[in-house]
Amino acid sequence: MRRQACLLAILTGLHAAIPAAADDSGFLKPLNGSWTGTGKVLRKIGSSLIGVSCWFNISAPGASISMTGNCRGLLIINRAISAQLTARGTQYSGTYTGPSGATSQLSGSRQGDVINLSVRWARLVNGDRDANMTIDRQGSGQLTLRTVDKDQTSGKAIVTSEINLRRQ
Repeated sequence: MRRQACLLAILTGLHAAIPAAADDSGFLKPLNGSWTGTGKVLRKIGSSLIGVSCWFNISAPGASISMTGNCRGLLIINRAISAQLTARGTQYSGTYTGPSGATSQLSGSRQGDVINLSVRWARLVNGDRDANMTIDRQGSGQLTLRTVDKDQTSGKAIVTSEINLRRQ
């Protein structure tokens, strides 16, 4: 019994000595609010770029972020877009629902002012299910959302969407 108590005391001391992962809410909180902007989107690699105008509402309570919005292109296309991410320290995971309505998986980490995410599409997109997404915060008033996919023919990385937002 004494040995168990001693082991428990040592484990408790070790647990207390290991720092908890820092909360990323300080990075996320300035993203709260309404954002609008413009950008370019490829419907598929090899097609022409489509100019879009977008608006998003971002809620960042604590160590999570929820983005909901719409992007409009060609005057007649209007698509809902959303993402939900949870931070554990500087590690992020969550979901992205794009114009198709399918929910894809996100995971990655933050380095400086950029959240770098791997995307696992819900279905084949441009010949595979993998891409990369970044959320790049430039100060408290600008934000760039970028998706990069691989051209299966050439092997080159292609920017398939880039949306530049400003706080409203």
